[in-house]
Amino acid sequence: MAEPAEYPPFQLGKPRFQQTSFYGRFRHFLDIVDPRTLFVTESRLKGAVQLLEDYKHGTLPPGVTNKEAIIHPDTNEKIFMPFRMSGYIPFGTPIVVGLLLPNQTLVSTVFWQWLNQSHNACVNYANRNATKPSPTSKFIQGYLGAVISAVSIAVGLNVLVQRANKFTPATRLLIQRFVPFPAVASANICNVVLMRHTELEEGIDVLDSNGNIVGSSRIAAKHALIETALTRVVLPMPILVLPPIIMSILEKTSLLRARPRMVLPVQGFVCLAAFGLALPLAISLFPQMSEIETSRLEPEIAMATTSKTVVYNKGL
Repeated sequence: MAEPAEYPPFQLGKPRFQQTSFYGRFRHFLDIVDPRTLFVTESRLKGAVQLLEDYKHGTLPPGVTNKEAIIHPDTNEKIFMPFRMSGYIPFGTPIVVGLLLPNQTLVSTVFWQWLNQSHNACVNYANRNATKPSPTSKFIQGYLGAVISAVSIAVGLNVLVQRANKFTPATRLLIQRFVPFPAVASANICNVVLMRHTELEEGIDVLDSNGNIVGSSRIAAKHALIETALTRVVLPMPILVLPPIIMSILEKTSLLRARPRMVLPVQGFVCLAAFGLALPLAISLFPQMSEIETSRLEPEIAMATTSKTVVYNKGL
């Protein structure tokens, strides 16, 4: 069957949908996080790898799509199931449920924050840009910084809330449910800074309208880090903020009051729905390739091209 007309022609490593619009990015990330790809058989996966090899040699059959999200685009190796982007929601939802459990103890707070940052670190490493070698120490540094900041903020905020005598027990419990968001958001920023701070010194590649590398820009690197940090703050917001609000309303209903054992399954479903809807929406807010005016960059960059604007990869 031929590819639908709405899709651009097949290009190896290129998204099926235009990335200049929010809708195009949203459709692209729906493909990326689609959990159905977790159940692709080994034989079908090998067939997909062979199709990529056929494409490289110019023998790709007509009507083939660029839809598999199981193998790493740089190494052509199979990504471990829990660390695929398509597994981020099903394997991440139980962790979100754990983060949002009420009446957290010190041990449970530390455990769930550690598990969340460990899962994020594994997903980031498994889906890393492998075109340029990066020392493992950089990933370890970012991981340790994220864990320490997440645990410190979560524990610190919980202690402050518990010592706040002005709050009623019900208010204190409600506030504690929102503690995971600032802890996770702060850890995400810390992770970005620790893992990519060298880009501020060395710069990142900027490309002209033809895709040619114009040079390496520290100013573009600064913009890329700010945009990535904002993305990392927006990403957990609906996942860690919406469920506590929804659950605080549902727990007051007669159904859950009469059946308290249903609270945890209902919370799990709410977290899954919030995760599934919010993840592709959040990561679609900003384009992967950002544009900046050449006049705002270093003089040597402006002199090296006639393009009024250049683009750079902001990263994830």
